[in-house]
Amino acid sequence: MTQHGPIAELRAFVTAALVQPVERKHWDPPQVFRRRQIVVILTLIVGSGVLAWALRITPGDPLFYLATLLLAAIWVVGALASGPLHAGMGHTRRGDRQARPIVQSLVLGLLLLLIFLLGALAVARIPVLREPVEQLLDHARVGSFSVVLGITFLNGIAEELYFRGALYAALPRYQVLVTTVLYALTTVGSGIPLLVLAAALIGLVTALQRRVTGGFLGPMITHVTWSTGMLLLLPPVLSLAR
Repeated sequence: MTQHGPIAELRAFVTAALVQPVERKHWDPPQVFRRRQIVVILTLIVGSGVLAWALRITPGDPLFYLATLLLAAIWVVGALASGPLHAGMGHTRRGDRQARPIVQSLVLGLLLLLIFLLGALAVARIPVLREPVEQLLDHARVGSFSVVLGITFLNGIAEELYFRGALYAALPRYQVLVTTVLYALTTVGSGIPLLVLAAALIGLVTALQRRVTGGFLGPMITHVTWSTGMLLLLPPVLSLAR
C-alpha cells in the first residue's frame, strides 16, 4: 500500500534529491581524467589562498570586491580548463522520467535556508559565536549591499562549477567525502568556526546532489538559493533574536 502524508512526501523527496542516483552517461577517458586532476589541484591551491585573503580584508575596503571577483574567476577558469562538465539530470516527482533538477534544487535550498535561520536564533544569544558572524556580515553593511549580493550570487555559481563540477569529476572514489572536506577546509583561513561548519554542511548536501544528478546544475541552484537567502535574511534574524 502506498503511504501518503507529509512524512512520506519528505522521505520521497530526500530519496529522489539526495539518495537515488540517476543513470550516469558521462565518463572521462584516462588522458582527460589525468589532465583534469592536475588542473583541479593547481586551482584548489590558488583559490584557497585567495579565499583566505579575501575573508580577512577589512569591511568596507574596495579591495574585498576585487578579491572575491578574482576568486570567482579562479574557480570558473579552473573548472572550465579541467575538461568537459555536465549539468546533470534529476528524478521527476513521479519517478518515471528525468528532467533538469531545477525546482527540486530550489526547494532543497529553501529547506537549508530555513534550517540555518533557525540555528541563527540560537547563535544570536551566544556572543562568542555571534560576533565573528557579525564581522563577516559587515562587508554587506559597510560596503555596497547590492555589489556584495551580486558577488555572493556569482561566487555560489563559481564554487559549484569547480567543487561539484571539476573537482568531483577528478576523483576516482570517495567523491562526496573528499569534496565536502576540501570545501570546508578552504574556509578555515577565515578564522570563523561557524563558517567552516556551514561550508561542511552545504558541501555535503551539494555533493550528494552531484552524486544523484551527475552534474553541477542542481548543486549550483541549491547553493545560490541558500547563500543569497542567508545574506538577505540572516542580519534581521540575528537582530531580532538578541
